[in-house]
Amino acid sequence: MSLLARLLCQFHKPLMLYGYTDPATKSFQKYVRMSSTVTIVQAGKLSIGDHVWIWHHSILDATGGLEIGEGCQIGAWVGLFTHGSNNSIRLLGRRFVDIPNAERQGYIRSPIKIGAYTFISSGAVVLPGVTIGKGCVIGPHCLVMSDVPDHAVIVTPPGRVAGNTLQTDARLLDKVDFTATYYDLQLIPQLRQMMNEVRAAEKK
Repeated sequence: MSLLARLLCQFHKPLMLYGYTDPATKSFQKYVRMSSTVTIVQAGKLSIGDHVWIWHHSILDATGGLEIGEGCQIGAWVGLFTHGSNNSIRLLGRRFVDIPNAERQGYIRSPIKIGAYTFISSGAVVLPGVTIGKGCVIGPHCLVMSDVPDHAVIVTPPGRVAGNTLQTDARLLDKVDFTATYYDLQLIPQLRQMMNEVRAAEKK
């Protein structure tokens, strides 16, 4: 997001901005759409794939490294945090502010990686060190504290795996042919096999 865009946003209601230059690859992601109210910390450590959509008032903390895969959608008021002082404030007490960031004992810095075409609902929080797989759905207000496998559906309370998006996609593929647009074409045979197994089970 450019400095001009940020200045404009100070005097304008929230709006969606198009395009993003990825600092990691130096490439311009033409189809990224990001709210003018998104807060980015350490932009140089943030990598965003193309076709990503990020809604209002979300926080992208890239202090420890943050990678958002192609096609992800992130709702409003989402927090992606790659650092934290929750332990070091106790360990260092009043000396916390006097010690250089890199030397603070107990200070957490760990990257977050979000796989392609994952949807993160409004109000969700992802903590340092978490990897979220591709094709996942993270429900509203989830606190994600551990890794999430590909295609998982996470709901709250508490945040837990409640399903698998491949099961949903297999049922949809049985009704609508989306093989030309599906985000991971290598999964199409698996989806067809899953649906064949469902039909076979129904005949028994």
